Amino acid sequence: MATATAQQHKQFIGGEWVDAADGGTFEDRDPFTGETVAVVPAGGAEDARRAIESAAAAFASWSAAPPAVRQGVFLKAADVLESRRDEVVGLLARETGCGFGFGMFQMGFVPGLLRQAAALAYAPVGTVIPSDTGAFSMGLRRPAGVVGAIAPWNAALILSARSLAAPLALGNTVVLKPSEWSPVVGGLIWGEILTEAGLPPGALNVVTHAPGGAQPIGDELVSHPAVRRLNFTGSTETGRKLAEAAGRHLKRIVLELGGYNPLVVLADADVEYAVDASTFGAFLHQGQICMSARRIIVERPIADEFVEKLVAKTKTLKAGDPKEPDTIIGPLINEDALATVRSRVDDAVARGAKVLAGGEVVGPCYTATVLAEVPEDAEFARVETFGPVVAVEVVDGPDEAIARANATSYGLSSGILTSDPDRGLALAQRLDAGIVHVNDQPVGDEPQMPFGGVKDSGFGRFGGQAVVDEFTELRWITVQSGSHPFPF
Repeated sequence: MATATAQQHKQFIGGEWVDAADGGTFEDRDPFTGETVAVVPAGGAEDARRAIESAAAAFASWSAAPPAVRQGVFLKAADVLESRRDEVVGLLARETGCGFGFGMFQMGFVPGLLRQAAALAYAPVGTVIPSDTGAFSMGLRRPAGVVGAIAPWNAALILSARSLAAPLALGNTVVLKPSEWSPVVGGLIWGEILTEAGLPPGALNVVTHAPGGAQPIGDELVSHPAVRRLNFTGSTETGRKLAEAAGRHLKRIVLELGGYNPLVVLADADVEYAVDASTFGAFLHQGQICMSARRIIVERPIADEFVEKLVAKTKTLKAGDPKEPDTIIGPLINEDALATVRSRVDDAVARGAKVLAGGEVVGPCYTATVLAEVPEDAEFARVETFGPVVAVEVVDGPDEAIARANATSYGLSSGILTSDPDRGLALAQRLDAGIVHVNDQPVGDEPQMPFGGVKDSGFGRFGGQAVVDEFTELRWITVQSGSHPFPF
């Protein structure tokens, strides 16, 4: 359903707005209304090659730019983004079904991320290493080269910014492939913002594609010799394929993948706080966040009270139009996502699970759902389900809770709720997760933190000092102060 407000967009390659090589386009649709938000180029392998070549050509000058120049770009970009706040929040709702609260959160987070990236321009890039030979020995870092960035739709503004900001601030150039479900707010908007902020042509390139058209672009990013780093945020299934392909080409890749994130509620936790934390952690952005709580593991002494109050609160969460400020549960991103959530809940119920709240389809939305007694052989119990569904498990003690929390192939985020922070910290050491929040739920991030997972949730880190290691090359350089003898 096209509308008069649908915008015509082009790809961003070499500092210019261009059509797809074959002239193809696709319609980017509102997941709630079905209306066309934008008409976008359906790019392919040739577009990706052009973008990579543009990034490679821009690398020499951008990598040599003084740190003040790189810092200035990101400080200005943060200001530009903030000046477009209402537009961007609206676009997040129309393009990704993002509710007002999560849209405002993204608009608060990303300017901070850009300002943190600005500081990377002055990050230390070397160390002096004592040498037994008398040489002046150094470990020096320099930008790696062209970075291929593949960003998802679910937190489109945050995760696209994260994929490109640190690499660019460190002196790399970037080719960004946004999701087909968020090509504008998760991709093309960065061409506008960073150009206005002073980023030179070719340093950032954005290639878009139609649904089902990702592979030719991804293949080009993996195989092209000019691309020296890759980063990907998305499903474990796709991340595994990318890692295998990158390995064949001896390319380093940062992967932030799926999560089956536990929230452990111990018997000494404040029940009201635990209910509020669980509801937020499970249902923010209708559970379409990699860190969303998928299972709540609660100790038996407080289980009845906790479950009763969790179910009561869950039933109050409004599902509907994300453009209405009081909507908590907006649409799932597309019909396939809705069908997957519904089928996995139905499968769990058929195998013996109980629906305590929700479990209903309302238009393009799936109501906030609490399950209990989900059997281990149910698909929901084994794989990440991207939707507003959480399972409650009752255990007899902390040791059982930790064992249950670790009984998954994933290891992204987690939370432990207790009135004893020391005990919480001790238990946190035993959780197999890249992120553990004591006295909080699993959804949390800050730009400067080492964000990432273990096991099937990926490897590498997107923040903190780790991001410097990920997107630069470390070289050993020595300088002899004089001559020394050789054995022949």
